[in-house]
Amino acid sequence: MNQTQAYQDLGTSNPLESLVNKTNDFLYGLWRNKHITQKQYERLKVIKEQAEIAHLYFLPKAHKPKTPLRPIMAGLKSPTIAISRWLDGLLRPVFNRLANETTILNGSQLVKQIEQWSARYLTPTTSFITMDVTDLYTMIPQEGGIRAISKLMEASNIKQIDGVKKAIILALARFVMTNNYFYLDGLYYKQIRGGAMGSPLTLTIANAYMYFVERPISKWAIRTNSLYYRYIDDLFIMSNVFFDTLTGLVNYWNKLEININLSASIEYTAEYLELKIENRGGSLISEVFHKASHEPYFLPFTSVHAKHIKKNIPYAALVRAIRYSSSFDAFKREEAHIIVSLLLNKYPKDFILDQLKRVPQSFRCVVPTRRNYSDIRKIFLENFSKESMKARIDFEATIFCNANCGSKRLHNLHDYLVKKKPDRLMLTVKTQYPITTPATTNISNGNSQNILNVPSGEIVPVVKTSWHQ
Repeated sequence: MNQTQAYQDLGTSNPLESLVNKTNDFLYGLWRNKHITQKQYERLKVIKEQAEIAHLYFLPKAHKPKTPLRPIMAGLKSPTIAISRWLDGLLRPVFNRLANETTILNGSQLVKQIEQWSARYLTPTTSFITMDVTDLYTMIPQEGGIRAISKLMEASNIKQIDGVKKAIILALARFVMTNNYFYLDGLYYKQIRGGAMGSPLTLTIANAYMYFVERPISKWAIRTNSLYYRYIDDLFIMSNVFFDTLTGLVNYWNKLEININLSASIEYTAEYLELKIENRGGSLISEVFHKASHEPYFLPFTSVHAKHIKKNIPYAALVRAIRYSSSFDAFKREEAHIIVSLLLNKYPKDFILDQLKRVPQSFRCVVPTRRNYSDIRKIFLENFSKESMKARIDFEATIFCNANCGSKRLHNLHDYLVKKKPDRLMLTVKTQYPITTPATTNISNGNSQNILNVPSGEIVPVVKTSWHQ
C-alpha cells in the first residue's frame, strides 16, 4: 500500500450501504433516461441483503525470492461486480479483435509463432527479451484506463455495443473503476488508483491501456523483423538487433509511460508462459518449464470429480509436452514427470496408459518415436481444435448423478497460513427490522422482565446471516 499509494483509509465505517444505494440510484437514472433497457437494469441492480463489501487477502508467491505477496480482491458479491462482468463481456471481444496480432493466448500458440519466425530469421546471435510490468493493475490511472477504453472503441470505429452508446459504456466503466471499496484487518479502504485485481473489467482495461503503451514497441518489431507478443503484463521479443542496442531500447521504452515500469531480461534463453526456450548456436531448443516451487500435484484420482475431467488432465499435459518439447528426449523427460506425478496422485497405471494411447489417436497419428518425432510434433502444432482436447461424453448413454454427501479436505499449509475471508458481519449491511416486544416477558421461574431490554415496539438492529452463524 505504501509503495503504490493506491488506497485511501476510510477507518472503521462500512461504506457498503452507501455504495449499494449509490449504485442503484446510478442505474435507475440510466434506465429512466432510456440509456439502458429494463432487462439490463434488472440484471445490474443490487439487492442490498445479498451484497458484501469486497475484502483483500494475499497469496504468497512462493516461486519468487523473499516470497512477496500477491494481493487478491475478493468481490464476488460487491455492488459493482454485475456491471463489471457485463462491461467486460461487451469490451473484451473488441480488444481481442483489435490486438489479435500482438497478444498471445497460451504457450502452444507462442511455440508455433516462434518456430515459424525462427525458420526465417534465427541466427546464433538472436536474443530473447522478456519484460514484466510492475504492479500493472494498481499503477494504471483510473481516468487513463477510461481513456484507453474510449480509444479502443474509436480505433474499432464503434459508437455503441449491444444498443448501449459509447458515452454510457464509459460512464459505467468510470463508476466501476472509481468505486472499489474493500475491507482489511478491521479497516475499510477505497482504491483511488488502478483497478481491483479480481474485477473482470480490470483485466480488459489493463489490456486496453497496455495496447496503446506497446504500440511503439510492436511497430519497432515490425520494422526490424523482430517477433513481439504480450500476455497481459508479460512482454516477449525475439530479435537479431545487437545486445547494446536492445539495452538502450528497453531504457527508452521505460520512459514511454510514466505509470508503466518494465523490468527486463535480455538473454539467449528465456522462460515465458511455462515454456523454456534457448538459442543454442542458432538452433532453437524448447521444453516445458517448471518453476522452482513446482510440485507434482494434479487433481487426485480419489476426488469426486467426473471421470472425463480426470481423463483430460493427463491428456492435456501430454499434448502440451509434445507441443513444447522441441526434441524427443525433452518430450520423454516431461512424459516421465507427468506419469510419476499422476501415480503420486493415485491415478491407476492402466488409466494412465489409456490416456497415453488416446493422445496420438485423437490427432490421427502414430505413437511418437525418436525417428518420427519431428513430423508428429508438426501435426500437434498445426491442430488446435478444442474438440481434440476433450474427452467426449455420450450424453445418451451417460447419466450424471451428483450427490453431495459431504467431503473432507486434507489440511495443508495454505489453510493454516492464508486467511482469506473475514467475519461476514464486517462485510454486510446491518438491516433494521421492527420487532414488537412485550412490556414484560414471562420467564420459566415466574419472574417477569423485559429480556430484550428495549421499550415495547422499538426498532432493533438485526444482522441477517446464514442459519449456522
